Amino acid sequence: MLTSISITSLYVLDQDQALDFYVGTLGFEVQTDQHFGPMRFLTVALPSDPGHAVLLELPAPPSVSPEIAGQVRDVVTKGAGGGHLFFTTDDAHKTHAALQEKGVELPEEPVVQPYGIDFGFRDPFGNSVRVAQMTPPPSA
Repeated sequence: MLTSISITSLYVLDQDQALDFYVGTLGFEVQTDQHFGPMRFLTVALPSDPGHAVLLELPAPPSVSPEIAGQVRDVVTKGAGGGHLFFTTDDAHKTHAALQEKGVELPEEPVVQPYGIDFGFRDPFGNSVRVAQMTPPPSA
């Protein structure tokens, strides 16, 4: 039976730029950075959640065929590549301010939602990122 998700994948157009953003700006740590034949296997994770890594993957073989790699890159840059990360934080307003200070383009202010306070932005490649301060569930 399935027990956990260990790695999720995002298409990025430049792995070094992705490292700069995810590690340098968002505070992830590199877990794996290895070359396997035609690909670079690059995973990062939050220090507080090392069991959930993100594979920063180029839209190129072996993940996609050479015939459609260009189309996938085009879709990714338009924000329609399917990449989506949803993070939690203890303080959405403080996190928003810290990201803004680091130069992250934040088109949304934190907003109260039924599940908590959240805001969203896109990574440098068009992938959607949401950050939420979750509301504790009501006591039973």
